[in-house]
Amino acid sequence: MFDQVTRTAVTETAKQLGLEPAALLAIAEVESGGTAYAIVSGRREPLIRFEGHYFDRRLAGAKRSKARKAGLASPDAGAIPNPASQTGRWALLREAASVDHVAAYESVSWGVGQVMGAHWLWLGYPSVDALVDEARSGVAGQIRLVARYIEKAGLIDTIRASDWTAFARAYNGPSFAQSGYDKKIAKAYDRYLADGGPHTSVRDKAGTSRTATDIADIQRMLSAAGYPLKVDGISGAATNKAVRRFQSDAGLIVDGIAGPKTVAALRSALPLSSGGTGLWDSILNVVRSAFGR
Repeated sequence: MFDQVTRTAVTETAKQLGLEPAALLAIAEVESGGTAYAIVSGRREPLIRFEGHYFDRRLAGAKRSKARKAGLASPDAGAIPNPASQTGRWALLREAASVDHVAAYESVSWGVGQVMGAHWLWLGYPSVDALVDEARSGVAGQIRLVARYIEKAGLIDTIRASDWTAFARAYNGPSFAQSGYDKKIAKAYDRYLADGGPHTSVRDKAGTSRTATDIADIQRMLSAAGYPLKVDGISGAATNKAVRRFQSDAGLIVDGIAGPKTVAALRSALPLSSGGTGLWDSILNVVRSAFGR
């Protein structure tokens, strides 16, 4: 689990992207193992992983021969093992950089999002060193790097829809299922949603809160519309999932927030026998007042 500094940095960036903090926290946690930095030579450094096959591709001639002889490069993925400790990995990187600085830094995945240095040009950095400086500037810099990648790769809507299989395929590659990335992210996402608390949920608009009665009314509407829920007045993971499922089915923006547009669509989907219009008008007025949307 991340410390509070990391959670705050991730939350702020998520809001800037229009994402639920729980979603970005889950992605970052799975990629980093819940740790944002390591102490290396007395300094906080981002977590890194050196890819010897990337390094091999970026070298030629004498440099490639030298790197292979030193056990730093190989044409085969996974042939160059990473030390268990981050101190050892940084030492490995320094050794590789002594052969070719740019190629070495491009061959490393950096920070909580494990973004490859080789993406520096695609992501709009002036150099690989600029990307690395971002990652090494602190937790906020690491999260900015992740945000750049997510935006550039067009994954915002995929995250908003909680389509973790599609996200993992795009972010981790076609072999994502072997490591269960999608399932790990889904599990972490549900946990962060639950951690949000019943009335200060990350799905609520900043500065607003809903009473247990308001939440229970939304739960009754969802249940009547065919998305069964326990009516407990708690805005937890189950309620968020039900809202998202309804929004997706109704062709709405999938954000997990039961705002006026969602409530209006719910009302239209309800059978007349579910209780008349007075209750739903009341609910809609409450939600419109709370969210302004």
